[in-house]
Amino acid sequence: MPSAIPLATYRLQLTADFDFDKAAAVVPYLKALGITHLYASPVMKARKGSTHGYDTVDHSQFNPELGGEAGFARLSETLAKHDLGLIIDFVPNHVGVHFADNPWWLDVLEWGQASPHAVSFDIDWDQLPYRARGGVLLPILGTSYGEALERGDIELRYDPDEGSFSAWYFEHRLPIAPERYGEILRMIVKEADAADTVAGKRLLSLAAHTTGLRRPNRKEAPGFKAELKEITGSADIIIHGLAAYRPAKDRPAQTLALHHLLERQNYKLGHWRLASSDINYRRFFDVNGLAGLRVEDASTFAATHRLVKQLVTDGKLQGIRLDHIDGLRDPAQYCQRLRRLVRDAQGNAKPFYTVIEKILCEHEKLPHFAGVQGTTGYEWMNAITQVLVDARGLEALDETWRQISNRPPRLAPYVKDAKRRVLETLLTSEFIVLTRLLARIANGHYSTRDFSADSLRQALELYVLHFPVYRTYLTHSGPTALDRKLIDDTIARARAEWFAADEGIFDFLRDALTMDLLKPGRPPHSAPRVRRFALKVQQFTGPMMAKSLEDTAFYQFHRLLALNEVGGDPASKGLTVPAFHEAMRARAREWPQGMTATATHDTKRGEDARARIAALSEISGEWTSAVSRWKVLNAPHLALHANLRAPSATFEYMLYQALLGAWPLQGMDASFVERIQAYALKAAREGKEETSWLNPHEAYENGVKSFIEKILDPALSVEFLEALATLARRVALLGALNSLSQLTLKATLPGVPDFYQGTEYWDLSLVDPDNRRPVDFAARQAALDSLETPDWGGLIKTWPDGRLKLAWTRHLLKLRTELADVFAQGGYQPLEVRGAHADHVISFVRHRGRAAAIVVVARQFAPFTQAGREWPALEAFDATVDVSGYAAPGLAGNELPLAQAFRDFPAAVIEARTASSIKPGRQRVRA
Repeated sequence: MPSAIPLATYRLQLTADFDFDKAAAVVPYLKALGITHLYASPVMKARKGSTHGYDTVDHSQFNPELGGEAGFARLSETLAKHDLGLIIDFVPNHVGVHFADNPWWLDVLEWGQASPHAVSFDIDWDQLPYRARGGVLLPILGTSYGEALERGDIELRYDPDEGSFSAWYFEHRLPIAPERYGEILRMIVKEADAADTVAGKRLLSLAAHTTGLRRPNRKEAPGFKAELKEITGSADIIIHGLAAYRPAKDRPAQTLALHHLLERQNYKLGHWRLASSDINYRRFFDVNGLAGLRVEDASTFAATHRLVKQLVTDGKLQGIRLDHIDGLRDPAQYCQRLRRLVRDAQGNAKPFYTVIEKILCEHEKLPHFAGVQGTTGYEWMNAITQVLVDARGLEALDETWRQISNRPPRLAPYVKDAKRRVLETLLTSEFIVLTRLLARIANGHYSTRDFSADSLRQALELYVLHFPVYRTYLTHSGPTALDRKLIDDTIARARAEWFAADEGIFDFLRDALTMDLLKPGRPPHSAPRVRRFALKVQQFTGPMMAKSLEDTAFYQFHRLLALNEVGGDPASKGLTVPAFHEAMRARAREWPQGMTATATHDTKRGEDARARIAALSEISGEWTSAVSRWKVLNAPHLALHANLRAPSATFEYMLYQALLGAWPLQGMDASFVERIQAYALKAAREGKEETSWLNPHEAYENGVKSFIEKILDPALSVEFLEALATLARRVALLGALNSLSQLTLKATLPGVPDFYQGTEYWDLSLVDPDNRRPVDFAARQAALDSLETPDWGGLIKTWPDGRLKLAWTRHLLKLRTELADVFAQGGYQPLEVRGAHADHVISFVRHRGRAAAIVVVARQFAPFTQAGREWPALEAFDATVDVSGYAAPGLAGNELPLAQAFRDFPAAVIEARTASSIKPGRQRVRA
């Protein structure tokens, strides 16, 4: 049986091209590598052709494109055979909608609020203007509604197998409300001139049986449809009669007939651009095709988690990763329900590994949720990067960025501007829902009714602009002390920018956000509305921060791209070794079982590309000079027209960093230019400066594409390419050494190391979808087989081929297995380093009882490699580690010279024993 808490996880991205069976074929390799748990992307049924699985359309069944239930059974059997556990990525927050594949969504479109699944979606039914009945906006049209209607893009069809009518817009199915079937049948029989036929009479009789308001109702509809499809000859009449609803520019009557029919449905069709201002269902971020689920509803939770419970009961699932926990209305309640479900399924004898995708801002602490062992590890990835960069070089890069951008190297103004842009474009509709709800609350009592809707909108906007983290975690019982302080501090910052008369508007807003409006003795306000507002604001600020920070500011602020990582601080000053130790000691006490990631499917670049770019902080002077020269060499390739410069100066600076990070060790191949162009297009649109997804600037985008093509063309840019390749070779070596240090830290720090697919070789990928390219597991298996007894000296000579990283990965995971208790449950003790190069070393010991492991890792390698020109001379490290109280073979005395620790390369893990048992720090063990 695999351990309940993993020793090491390996993330696989499952697709139709890499399904359950192909994952099963990789399991023996993962076992040999030292992995204890396979960590799979979502396995439930997703939209056909999905490359990621986050667009789940049915939580109750396995994805047939991955092999369905039979394929999963084979994977499960293989995992059990090799004693590996399974962790799945689960999506509780949203589902894929539109198209024709989500049965819940289709039922809601057909029946509106009468659908039993309506409660599962977060829809503001009464928000659509100019409609007598509630409905949901469907922003699926590629043109205006009128144009789509007149062109005949929207078509009414009949399904003879179901006895049902649906409008179709290309691949999107739009079920017709059954209460309209009677009028449709009458119109069809008339159009087909079939009133005197037997089938026509039966159709008219059926239509007459269900006259009256809202008929046939939900109870009657199945019988109505069954009778309709049983009428002999009905299908032929209907096919001919549907011409009455076949619109065209020269068929105004038929166009109006279809329009009037559509206007009487539970939905309203609209151009996709309407989503930013008029959409009335909660989405995942700004993705129209992903609708938020209300898992706070008990029946929705039970239905979406039925398969998970069965897998836990059957012993086929050992852990779960919860996607986008911040999207949920009440994460604490959700986690309690999940823990209860797991205990019902497997009992309380052992823990069930649960981690959450939670992005923590700088200095933010993770709240404690029932049954949760920690996060997926973004915060620790950034801590590792920040301790490896050279803080002195960052100061120099501040000035470089100031000169290139003509702006101070401060992130906050970028984020604030980005929030304004996102509020005005991407998430306007969600913000409108909140402001309307706040205005209704204010209007509910005479003491607050004079707060105008516009003033409330402005006050709430200032609050959102100044809110410093992703969200608070209020429950129905109110805020914690920490959340209350966060709200109070944000209100104070917002109030400081308010230039109109205050008159208590910010006090009212604060009391609505904290739900203090509902306290006894206060003027009465609608309790459901106040609670709904306070909890919905939490669901809004998370997407707001993500779209503004990760998906906008990170693509504008390019001081050093290594720091522009999910959950990171691009303006960071670096992390000192003592501060790093303090963070890890706290982690050992509070979150010893969370994941430690260095790459995921969501990171902005591959872990080794990031390590390379981090090395630029060590040679900041040379880097700045190189960029100055490259700008001159490449100036002829810029696209210049009037005020247009493509790429912009800041974007050009970003491109040079991206090129160094991704530069192939063996030189460019045919796909490299296309990969960089695809990355540049995404980066430019995400940055929302010269172009964007909503409003693409074709001339600018073409200019950037042409610029990349020309500077990477040996016939046009030989001098630049020679200079780039020369610096890239040096940065590649510094990056490789950084990567080995990063890998060593990941495998030995408190937490569970997670390995993203393929990263046991050098990972120079760009942002998704580039980081989801197929992995050559056969090559990795063959290489691993040849490395049973590694020749470290030989591997160092051929380090560019990646086998060195593979061998070191297996070595570290083997140590984790042999010292499982030390690494899984042991304490963390920093070790003092003395000597001229003490600042270049991170050293600590992991210990439990008398067993221990001494870890020594070097950093900032430029002084020891002639700035990346040669492998470091290990004897040049002038420092010793104080190992008092520990003993190991070959270790004499209380000092460990670095030259002795670094026998092969500048990272070492030494198995040791304590002279006397050291009591480990208190740790929270979560079940």
